[in-house]
Amino acid sequence: MNALADFSRASTRSLLKKSVTLMALAGATIASSVSYAAGEVNVYSARKEALIAPALDAFSKAHDVTVNLVTGDADALLRRLQVEGDASPADVFITVDAGRLYRAKDAGVLQSFETDVLNDVVPDHLHDRDGYWYGLSQRARVIFYNPKKVDAAELSTYEALADAKWKGRICTRSSSNIYNQSLVASMIEADGAEATQAWLNGFVSNLARPPFGGDTDLLKAVAAGVCDITLANTYYFGRLGQSENAKDREVYNKVALFWPNQAEGERGAHVNVSGIGLTASATNIDNAKLLVEYLTNHESQVWYADVNNEYPVVEGVAPPKSLQPFGEFKADSMSLSVLGDNNRQAVEMMDAAGWK
Repeated sequence: MNALADFSRASTRSLLKKSVTLMALAGATIASSVSYAAGEVNVYSARKEALIAPALDAFSKAHDVTVNLVTGDADALLRRLQVEGDASPADVFITVDAGRLYRAKDAGVLQSFETDVLNDVVPDHLHDRDGYWYGLSQRARVIFYNPKKVDAAELSTYEALADAKWKGRICTRSSSNIYNQSLVASMIEADGAEATQAWLNGFVSNLARPPFGGDTDLLKAVAAGVCDITLANTYYFGRLGQSENAKDREVYNKVALFWPNQAEGERGAHVNVSGIGLTASATNIDNAKLLVEYLTNHESQVWYADVNNEYPVVEGVAPPKSLQPFGEFKADSMSLSVLGDNNRQAVEMMDAAGWK
């Protein structure tokens, strides 16, 4: 077993002790200055501890740098960074979706940076155009359907989901969800505002019921026949297939994945990222950059993609076994920076279409 696998068995008590220590440190910084150890890096992560801590521990062992980890809700951590301001102890912020990373950049809590390593291994469209964040893993938001009710030959593109034949057959989650906002933002860029508004109007009119739940709930609804089609991120489907819960695997076996926009001349399936950036308040900058580089090396990419059921960002690293049954696909190579640029317009247009 490699170092990441070894560290994945690290005790929860040790990891929680790190979190408690840093939380106490963060509280102290609001009122007073802090002395930073030269061999530290402080991480705020919206990814759950089990999905990032083993990689951080492996980095710590490899480079003799203490990693202090705080995990929490993505929006709550962003607000925390804003409240703490220059006094924040955080050096690194990890979160999901280019839209959220854009919000962090726009809020002024990140700083621009680059290294030769990152420029070499992370494709241009998977990092911020100004260097404020870099992707760590990819997920695709694609079409899932009930094969007992839908023939795959009927499916083609995201845009075709506005066709009248799907009326009363689609489930979706709320328009407040950043994943849906980013998909619409990508459509604005690809198809233009007028065509996207028309698509939104048709898509919303095709809903089987008002928006509800999360992606897993939607996949379960398709399996149960509540609706025939939904949009969801691939990693949720991968989780169901890897679950030890028999009911989850039953859902997985009743639902099929369809890669949209694959024909010649089409843009490919919409992809997004989990990503990482250096905070504006970072003091352990060299260690922070070293950590970002470490998370994009081959071994880390293999582990990180596998544990999160996501696709690597680094070319040449194979997708995890859990995703290999999904087959190869053409991914949209649109710069993910535009998802943030178009987010506000996407939300306004979704509201105009009545997407609740």
